[in-house]
Amino acid sequence: MTAAAMKEAAEEPQTEAATGAKLLVDALAAQGVETVFGYPGGAIMPVYDALTSSSLRHILCRHEQACAFSAAAFGRMTGKPGVCLATSGPGATNLVTGIADAYMDSVPMVAITGQVAQPVMGTDAFQEVDIFGITMPIVKHSYIIRDAADVPGVIAEAFEIAASGRPGPVLVDIPKDVQQAAAHPAPVNVERAPAPALDDDGLRRCEAAIRDAERPLFYLGGGITRAGAVDAVRRLVERAGIPAACTLHGLGVLPSDHPQLLGMLGMHGSRAANLAVQECDLLINIGGRFDDRATGRLDGFAPKARVVHFDRDASEISKLRHADVSVHGEFGPSLDSLYPEPGHIDPWLATTAGWKFEYVAPYDAPGEGIYAPALLRDLSLAAGEGFVAVPDVGQHQMWTAQHCHFTRPQAHLTSGGLGSMGFSLPTAVGAKLAEPQSTVVSINGDGGFMMNIQELATLNRYRIPLKVLVLNNSRLGMVRQWQELFFDGNFSEVDLSDNPDFTKVAQAFGIDAFTISARDEVAPGIERFLAAEGPILMHAIIDPAENVWPLVAPGKANDEMMEG
Repeated sequence: MTAAAMKEAAEEPQTEAATGAKLLVDALAAQGVETVFGYPGGAIMPVYDALTSSSLRHILCRHEQACAFSAAAFGRMTGKPGVCLATSGPGATNLVTGIADAYMDSVPMVAITGQVAQPVMGTDAFQEVDIFGITMPIVKHSYIIRDAADVPGVIAEAFEIAASGRPGPVLVDIPKDVQQAAAHPAPVNVERAPAPALDDDGLRRCEAAIRDAERPLFYLGGGITRAGAVDAVRRLVERAGIPAACTLHGLGVLPSDHPQLLGMLGMHGSRAANLAVQECDLLINIGGRFDDRATGRLDGFAPKARVVHFDRDASEISKLRHADVSVHGEFGPSLDSLYPEPGHIDPWLATTAGWKFEYVAPYDAPGEGIYAPALLRDLSLAAGEGFVAVPDVGQHQMWTAQHCHFTRPQAHLTSGGLGSMGFSLPTAVGAKLAEPQSTVVSINGDGGFMMNIQELATLNRYRIPLKVLVLNNSRLGMVRQWQELFFDGNFSEVDLSDNPDFTKVAQAFGIDAFTISARDEVAPGIERFLAAEGPILMHAIIDPAENVWPLVAPGKANDEMMEG
């Protein structure tokens, strides 16, 4: 080092040395993190030692998978990365499902795992797994921190990567000796990628396509929410006057009662939305990825339409369906720079409005038993604008999407790409902590509820005033429905009639709970459910033979819908 460099270094303020664990918790606080979800163990213990003197609130979940789901809920609600912590080995591998779920649904999250000390890495040490390698296909980026001085910079970079562009999870693996080592933190210098330039040519071509179309349709996907472009989309839809359909993750981009919204498209979409997709001559896809559950048979999807595809991730454009017009870039500036002038579309508007009126969902099911679609509709309306639905995966997930009313995308948190059973309860815990003022409802089937039922202990420990609904048909309902329809009624391993009494289980965990089984108990049940000040569980017994309709069968186009 030259004399001048030594002088300059001597004049710079010297930061105090700290352990890697202390640098980690301070780095999280510097990113604005207030709450982390985790479960301690040997290889992450120095971090837990540092947590007790930090500003971070730690939520002890009862399974690491729940830690990941709860952390990702923060990303789903706020757009900012949630944080989960786990030890090495089984602690780290238990995070994998939650990490994969966040990756599939483009949710920002930072997962931090302890690792065995560097001198024994690669020796099959106790609780050693290569979590870096295991998670490589399901993260945006991964780190193994080798030097405690690098901790602040890695954490800052991890947060930037998780939230920028197309969001997703980032893994940070930190060996135990790095957590224990003392170091002066290296300077933090995170480069932010510049926003892509406005695609003016694509926008003008889109405007021309809209002018030429007679039957245009907006296709609204989950990428809109991840990009923070809901308001821009609403402004565009209003000034264009074009009808719209949405994907499962696009629910709430337009309020459920918006006059231009035809509903959800796809396998369990509305008949109006699916017919519109099949008959449109211009499909304007904003933030959708042509997922197979939305398109049905891809070569039969929107067969009469030219396609305009807006996406901030260039790799999605023309990946599954050729885009006649592509618009790459940030949604907000792009959509606010689009000035559509539709041509003669009045007959099309009349046709789509007619479909929407004709195919409205009925709620007058026969019998005295609880009709789940009606219960969910009534619950969402009674909860009002503060309603946040967090369904698990299965029939009740589709009933929630079809029948609940949503005022914004954050009112509907669902596992779309991965379809993870056990998703609801821990995700709802995270959502309620992210938005304490909202009426967050964990909506479960009896199958998925059993997969993370231990999180009732988390509700009780922190007295989180979450509302838990269990729709119990004593079956794996969606599997049973498919076995009935496509496997000649050969019901294999779908009987869950040996479930415990969920009301008694919840009470054993210290949670207020009650059971309803008849239709005339629904209204007072909803009233009690919503009025509760603490955590509460409503156990609703429903018909095991009830199916979700409509349904587009595998290999069929979206206008070939089966009805009950």
